[in-house]
Amino acid sequence: MPTNTLTTPSQSPDAATEPATQVGRPAAWLAVVSLGLGIFTLVASEFLPASLLSPIAAGLGITEGAAGQLVTATSVIGIIGGPLVVSALPRVDRRWVMAGLTILAIVSNVLVAISPAFGLMLASRLLLGIALSGFWAMSLAVTAQLVPADRLGRAMTVVNMGVSLATIAAVPAGAYFGELFGWRAVFFGAAAAGVLTLVAQLATLPSIPPSGAPGFRTLVQTARTPIVALGILAIVLIAGGHFMGFTYLRPVFETIDGLTPALLAMLLMAYGIASFVGNLVAGLLADRRLPVLVIAAPVAIGAGTVLLALAGSNLALTFVTVFVWGAGFGAVPTMVQTWSARVASDRLESVGGLVVAAFQISITIGAAVGGLLVDSVGVQTALIAGGIAAVLGAGVLSSARRR
Repeated sequence: MPTNTLTTPSQSPDAATEPATQVGRPAAWLAVVSLGLGIFTLVASEFLPASLLSPIAAGLGITEGAAGQLVTATSVIGIIGGPLVVSALPRVDRRWVMAGLTILAIVSNVLVAISPAFGLMLASRLLLGIALSGFWAMSLAVTAQLVPADRLGRAMTVVNMGVSLATIAAVPAGAYFGELFGWRAVFFGAAAAGVLTLVAQLATLPSIPPSGAPGFRTLVQTARTPIVALGILAIVLIAGGHFMGFTYLRPVFETIDGLTPALLAMLLMAYGIASFVGNLVAGLLADRRLPVLVIAAPVAIGAGTVLLALAGSNLALTFVTVFVWGAGFGAVPTMVQTWSARVASDRLESVGGLVVAAFQISITIGAAVGGLLVDSVGVQTALIAGGIAAVLGAGVLSSARRR
């Protein structure tokens, strides 16, 4: 059976993930929390336009469909943003790279808040896409230098908690404060949150040297390694399957008899809470039961989507399936990042960039394929197809790990 060509004979798979920084345990975990705050601020900024489409469109004199491209632009640039940051800064202290990316997000939000025209606003969102994808790509390698190898899964749960909390809070908070103070004030608020995050990072992050041999050549070599390539394929199947259905949750919920705005909010809240719970469970399993997590998380996505497609107007079953689905996908980021650290322990920055690119590609492909299925054969078919893709992804990831 082929072996992992990324690990040198003199190096155990976890050796490269031993902490290289000289910080005590409490200080290290405070630094990890600061990374989680960074992820929260960045992801919340990414989704703010979704809650402010109508006032943004009215303020700029554009359609809501055009305003929606503020989210699309961030996602699309993220495909190249993570690998670009990793390969373009091979020798810079990672403390300053993370701080620089946070500053880039602050600048993006300020420019959005003051932009007089849609074109400048769209360009500003591209800056956020680079900041978000670069920060998330680097977070695995930085975290691995802060905590022991046998705590990496739990540490990534803390970092990825920022994703779960932002998913739950960003849209409703943006809508609420937008009504009170206006949409431009919301983006100023996001910039202020970025400043607080930057202060926390500078106060807690130690000097962190580059991990492995970062650079464009290493990135390409890592991508061409069979086990990593299989992992990227698995991510596209799992996350793409998720977004194949998740993008069209609203039409699914509208099949429920007597759907009200309050009930819709409760269903979305149930998904958000489940995602948070799934991330916590992933932290407990990733370090000691990774093979179980590799199967359980995608299968939960598959079961949730397929059963939701069959639930019809059964409200109780809908809540259960949404919770299972949310918990499954909530576990995926920590599961994938921990898996990547095991198979490419000496190239964490490169594999981190590839993982982020794979997620962004998954969003694009999943939403596009799901849309074709919804328009041609119905939303239930999109859910079932997405569930099957997620389960297939579990099989690919499990087989890749055995290699």
